[in-house]
Amino acid sequence: MNIPSQILHQYETQINLAQAHLKSLLDLVFCHTQNEKAVVVYDTKCLLSTILAAAYHKALPQATFIDFDTQTPENIHTVLDILEEGDFVALVQSKSFRLNQFRIRIELFKRKIKVIEHPHLSRMAESETEAYVDSLEYDFDYYRGVGHALKEKLDTAPFGILKSGDETLNFEVPFESAKLNIGDYSQMNNIGGQYPLGEVFTESTDLKAVNGRVNIFSFGDVTYKLNYPETPITLIIKEGQVIATENSNPAFDEILFNIRRDEGGVVWVRELGLGMNRAFSKTRTVADTGTYERMCGIHLSIGAKHGIYAKPGFKRRDGRYHVDIFVDTDTFTLGEETIFEKGAWKV
Repeated sequence: MNIPSQILHQYETQINLAQAHLKSLLDLVFCHTQNEKAVVVYDTKCLLSTILAAAYHKALPQATFIDFDTQTPENIHTVLDILEEGDFVALVQSKSFRLNQFRIRIELFKRKIKVIEHPHLSRMAESETEAYVDSLEYDFDYYRGVGHALKEKLDTAPFGILKSGDETLNFEVPFESAKLNIGDYSQMNNIGGQYPLGEVFTESTDLKAVNGRVNIFSFGDVTYKLNYPETPITLIIKEGQVIATENSNPAFDEILFNIRRDEGGVVWVRELGLGMNRAFSKTRTVADTGTYERMCGIHLSIGAKHGIYAKPGFKRRDGRYHVDIFVDTDTFTLGEETIFEKGAWKV
């Protein structure tokens, strides 16, 4: 690997911490052993990708390392093609790697190869490096214990109540069977995915049974980065659709305009995401929406796109937007039990 010695020295503490977290993931989540091959495909176009590449080099000294920007697609294919079921690949990406039409993670999953993907690292500022590295820490008991408990409660809840400030959003019917992103792949076809992890998500079994008002403190804008309005934006939701807002800003108005323009004039509320990653909070953030959506708290999605759950009248190809919005949550209640309060899960 060709990483400047200045980076190795200046960020030694963060590299070592990232190494420890990655080693824990390799042991506890991926059950990686020295008998299995490992490949790390990386670039050094941003600070965070460089730090992670160095950390992987320490955590996986026997791995094959490929600098994406110095190798041809054919050479990269040659290395990946010799991997076997159960081997491991890490993708450390300033943006998102593409090999012509070859979607690396998807094709590797088809071959039962374990994959951990760190995309869009260049969206994070240098000041956010520490938070990102902390987000890779894997607390086995917390993720497995709280994660499965949240799924059980969502799967059996008759309704939910989300309170933010003076506003209340009611989920008036049960939820779809919740999905887990907690590093437990025992019931899944593939091992791995996009990191950091820490989320349990679902949606209402009847989208029209979501009614009320909700305050959001942030949302993903058209650049896939977080936007923080000066005042929380209030969404007014009727029968599962955003019909009006209060205290909106131009960036959020643009999101709503685009969705209405391209999705039949309506803005659906779909995903209910229960984020678990305690490295991120309302005040400790990173710019990339796809990373930050694991934050310890609640987020929703607006737009018709949510391919996990099929709904009558929704065609997979018709949904173009899935925009994460982050709730300024005070409490979240399932049935008669409050499961989120004061910024933490109570299960």
